[in-house]
Amino acid sequence: MAKKTKIYEVVKYPDPVLAKRGEDVTEFGEELKTLADDMFESMYAAQGIGLAAPQIGLSKRITVIDVSFKKEPADKLVLVNPEIIEREGKQFEEEGCLSLPEIREKVHRAAKVKVRAQNVQGEWFEVEGEELLSRALQHEIDHLDGVLFIDRLSRLKRDLVHRKIKKMQKNGEW
Repeated sequence: MAKKTKIYEVVKYPDPVLAKRGEDVTEFGEELKTLADDMFESMYAAQGIGLAAPQIGLSKRITVIDVSFKKEPADKLVLVNPEIIEREGKQFEEEGCLSLPEIREKVHRAAKVKVRAQNVQGEWFEVEGEELLSRALQHEIDHLDGVLFIDRLSRLKRDLVHRKIKKMQKNGEW
């Protein structure tokens, strides 16, 4: 019998869990693997390419990324307790976030990063990313640190985003 995946609802800004550093994952095994599988399904259901545990209300340092959105199963990444160990170059591209629907802004990021993380078995590995993968890695690791992409905007842009969100909340659209 195939196990049933759980689709988590994505937590929206300004939920406090999004502003908190996630707790290090210390237990590895079947439960963590199931969580990662459920996170992929939740991410796909929300039409995303990355999802961090705080975005589903869990303050844990685990994130899933699939920049191919199901096209390349081998490219699916599960990062547990990740940290960026190298940054190179610069890029300034538009980003969105499942926790900030309808909001898209250009963000400064490193063009290339190297990340050290653990897999669901607890084994350490390194992954390098450029372009979109680099942005996704930085964006998701930011989530694990309690940082949202709007925190990386200028004060003026951030104020405009906050106003837009308040208006959408008032209209019952958020």
